[in-house]
Amino acid sequence: MQNNNKNLKTVKKKGGVSVSEMGKAYINATFNNTLIIMTNTKGDTIAWSSSGAMGFKGTRKSTPYAATLAAENTGKKAIEKGLKTVDVYVKGPGPGRDSALRGIRNAGLSISLIADITPIPHNGPRAKNKRRV
Repeated sequence: MQNNNKNLKTVKKKGGVSVSEMGKAYINATFNNTLIIMTNTKGDTIAWSSSGAMGFKGTRKSTPYAATLAAENTGKKAIEKGLKTVDVYVKGPGPGRDSALRGIRNAGLSISLIADITPIPHNGPRAKNKRRV
């Protein structure tokens, strides 16, 4: 029997993402969790972590301490791969915003830029009609 590999989809794992000394860090601070993602300049993920991934559950996930640990963990992973300087983009109103920045700094990364990219509605959706009696 002949082997037909043309119809099979081949999935290649990323062996190694190209990492330069410069990169980007995205902090998504919600009221329930804090997610930190480190990428290279192209946007390929180098390292990530969250308060939940650090072993916190329930209300302790949303604490600044949990965000600090998650940021330090992500920073250490990124430094091992060769990252040195990051531009930080913060999104969301959660309590882990500032402490995640401190965690990135404590991990040994230097921060060159801090930008707030929280989405703000300028007018929102159209309001409902007033009730006529």
